[in-house]
Amino acid sequence: MSAVEVRARVAARGLDADLAVAPGTVVALVGPNGAGKSSILQLVGGQLRPDAGTVTIDGTIVSGPGTHVPVHRRRIAVLEQRPLLFEHLSVLENAAFGLRARGVRAGEAHERAQAELDAVGCGHLAPARAWEVSGGQAQRIAIARALAPDPRLVLLDEPLAALDVSVAPAIRSLLRQRIRDEGRTALLVTHDAVDALALADELAVVQGGRVADTGPVADLLARPRSPFVADLVGVNLLAGVASGADAILLPGKERVVGVAQDGLVEGRAAIASFVPAAVAVHTTEPSGSPRNHLRATVAGIEPRGSLVRLTAHLADGSPVAADLTLAASVDEGIVPGRSVWLVVKAAQVVLYPR
Repeated sequence: MSAVEVRARVAARGLDADLAVAPGTVVALVGPNGAGKSSILQLVGGQLRPDAGTVTIDGTIVSGPGTHVPVHRRRIAVLEQRPLLFEHLSVLENAAFGLRARGVRAGEAHERAQAELDAVGCGHLAPARAWEVSGGQAQRIAIARALAPDPRLVLLDEPLAALDVSVAPAIRSLLRQRIRDEGRTALLVTHDAVDALALADELAVVQGGRVADTGPVADLLARPRSPFVADLVGVNLLAGVASGADAILLPGKERVVGVAQDGLVEGRAAIASFVPAAVAVHTTEPSGSPRNHLRATVAGIEPRGSLVRLTAHLADGSPVAADLTLAASVDEGIVPGRSVWLVVKAAQVVLYPR
């Protein structure tokens, strides 16, 4: 039995979700802005009601025709970008808030809250007022508050997005310890591949209001099948059909040769993947050993530290990113609208089924 099942539609948001989460599993929801990730969280959390279908938690329908279990009765914890601590309360009172709201006596609630504060490294802050703590400490306290009532499900809506880069790694490590390593069931919305790899077991790709792809995080990030996931992990993705044992044919009839993975079948949908650093850019067609020469038009150039990221479009409109030095782009006269050749060695291209 799944810990969470969402089989629900919300017409106003263009959502038609079909998602199952196994007990003790963390599923990361990824996808473009507006794809429906937060709407799925709201369905599970009870802030959004479906027009049709059901939401089930631990075998019990919590939303459906004629049924809507209130948020406070779902035994769910929510952790968002902002800690949202109550500034007029002490840190201990903040951590105990969920327990007190469920009717737990003050003494027991404070004891359990203190244990959670100790577990997140903030036990010494218990007497302090919430407004006195730092941003990183506030997020740790929010984690303690979320977990103190021992929720059966944790919903995380980009919990690291608002943190300073110097603080985020420690909070990510803490979340991994308290959520994933302790075997809790959770749904995580993120736009960060590092968060997905560190915190989640499974990945669910949400596009156009539907769950378009699911699978183990490492598998989907290593072999992305959607442009969004490819962008998330920083690789180029070209879709076509398998042609021979080691190539795919793109919609514009270009042939891309690479290293074929298991499952590639002649004539079936396939993908070529390669990193931007593997792409060389030329203003004239080069000669030599590289087997992949792709004609493209430069669409844009943007700085990336000591490099520039060039985006070019193939004949069929497929985007390809390449990293090159600023000096090289200036010397070659590479500007938007310029026709170029993109060269990628076959050994640097991975081919796999779509």
